[in-house]
Amino acid sequence: MAEMTKKQFQAESKRLLEMMVNSIYSQKEIFLRELISNASDAIDKIYYKALTDDRLTFNQEDYYIKITPDKDNLTLTISDTGIGMTEEELEDNLGIIAKSGSLAFKNENEIKDGQDIIGQFGVGFYSAFMVADVVTVVTKALGSDKAYKWESQGTDGYTIEVGEKETVGTDIILKLKENTEDDSYDEFLEEYRLKTIVKKYSDFIRYPIKMDVIESKLKEGSEDEYEDIIEEQTINSMVPIWRKNKNELTDEDYENFYSEKRYGFDKPLKHIHISVDGAVRYQSILFIPEQIPYDYYSKEFEKGLELYSNGVLIMEKCADLLPDYFSFVKGMVDSEDLSLNISREILQHDRQLKLIAKNIKKKIKGQLLSLLKDDQDSYEKFYQSFGRQLKYGVYSDFGANKEDLQDLLMFYSSKEKKLVTLDEYVKRMPEDQKYIYYATGESYDRIEKLPQTEVVAEKGYEILYFTEEVDEFAIKMLVKYKDKEFKSVSSGDLGIEEEEEKKEVQEENKDLFEEMKKVLGDKVKDVRVSKRLKSHPVCISTEGEVSIEMEKIINSMPDNQNIKADKILEINPNHDVFQSLKDSFGKDNEKLELYTKLLYNQALLIEGLPIQDPVEFTNDMCKVMK
Repeated sequence: MAEMTKKQFQAESKRLLEMMVNSIYSQKEIFLRELISNASDAIDKIYYKALTDDRLTFNQEDYYIKITPDKDNLTLTISDTGIGMTEEELEDNLGIIAKSGSLAFKNENEIKDGQDIIGQFGVGFYSAFMVADVVTVVTKALGSDKAYKWESQGTDGYTIEVGEKETVGTDIILKLKENTEDDSYDEFLEEYRLKTIVKKYSDFIRYPIKMDVIESKLKEGSEDEYEDIIEEQTINSMVPIWRKNKNELTDEDYENFYSEKRYGFDKPLKHIHISVDGAVRYQSILFIPEQIPYDYYSKEFEKGLELYSNGVLIMEKCADLLPDYFSFVKGMVDSEDLSLNISREILQHDRQLKLIAKNIKKKIKGQLLSLLKDDQDSYEKFYQSFGRQLKYGVYSDFGANKEDLQDLLMFYSSKEKKLVTLDEYVKRMPEDQKYIYYATGESYDRIEKLPQTEVVAEKGYEILYFTEEVDEFAIKMLVKYKDKEFKSVSSGDLGIEEEEEKKEVQEENKDLFEEMKKVLGDKVKDVRVSKRLKSHPVCISTEGEVSIEMEKIINSMPDNQNIKADKILEINPNHDVFQSLKDSFGKDNEKLELYTKLLYNQALLIEGLPIQDPVEFTNDMCKVMK
């Protein structure tokens, strides 16, 4: 037989393998959880295929996972009667990390004990290298008459050759590492240890996990003589966690289920266990994660819950069960009222599914509200990760979901110096305050220094700081909260009483402002005396629906629509600069033009807007300095 060529792992797989071989895990035992979950998935795939293919019959008794320790040869074998792999699938599934290909190890320097990596990249199989020197996979795919053998000693690559296997399924044989001072690898050959690990992580797997167990039995015909008999036992309960009584389950049970299902590599913040026996019967376990999945805001991210019909997985990601704004929720739904051979097309119109989705939406909102009320610190952790998604939810579909989401929103407060809810803000409003005020900018520090905030802050009114692009768009969609309208500190009308003297100054200097407006042309809609400035000389305010922040965001998009806010240049009549403007008006028009352009450009800079002609601006500065 020609010598087999050894193939190299992809670079990322190799990097991961090095980490596995050098064991970055604090708990090496989880390799078993990962391999059992893979085996369970492989059986699920046959089950699923049998539902949609009349030529296949699924006989429940034929499907199981078997663990076989061999102390003499230091091997541990995990076998399944699942769908098996073709030569090509072996190559695809075991040569590349979770088919991620280009998924660079973004956080490779931040990885602590490895819990991140599995879960995040779906790379459970590689965890076998934490405990094994050699990993051999012998597999025969459903419908194939050939078996294949994949083998690797770790980072130096792998070989694939034709193998021998009578039945469909996969055997994974681990040649365990030699014990060291710190680690006893042979513990994974001990019956008791293996049973404990299976109970801890894989008790809810729906197929029998079998093992040959030594039982001490009374010898036949004897009253006191015992003999050791080997008998095959099922060592997991096989009762899915969602069918168990909530009172029997601990937080740890739910956390193990979250890990076993690979919903995330963090610990969930909250779980929701639902059991409904009404117009539609279903059971569900939902999780609110603490950390954001690495691909959450990318188009690769797929939302959806696992959908089971009477304990059988019929869809891995049922998107119809979750609204987009709750797409971060992980979990599963099992309903005996759904037909097993349900297809995606039928699902779209399934009335029961719609009822379940409506109920689930209500439950998630209720859970988030109670988290906000009872444990604001945890809610803020959640909000740092997923708050943006809730704001998108308010903004999307023309505000159709704003009633559902407004009480879940939080914004940074000028007074509290932390995140606050709209409800907290409104409850604190003084009687004479008409509006909920907000200011937009790149950061809290930048907003703090904005000239436009001065008069609102001086009145003692709280200001909400908007630093995310979606914030103002969401608020425009919300319009008001508890009958209080939102008002930007940069908007033309602040709802604060105008001082009489300002009106007089405006009237007296009408011609000056008209001249300044002429100098600026179509750059501004008007030049006015400012009602909001106290110590700063100048600022820009806006009229109409488009704010300056919106102008920035819309114009940074690829299909630049060149939308402009209606800008008003506001001048502080109590600042020395105003006197200089008055002095030059009618006497030195060149100077007035110079001052006007300088003030306008200064106002742009304060707003973080680009200056059209930086060279002209610096030349103007130099003229003033002469």
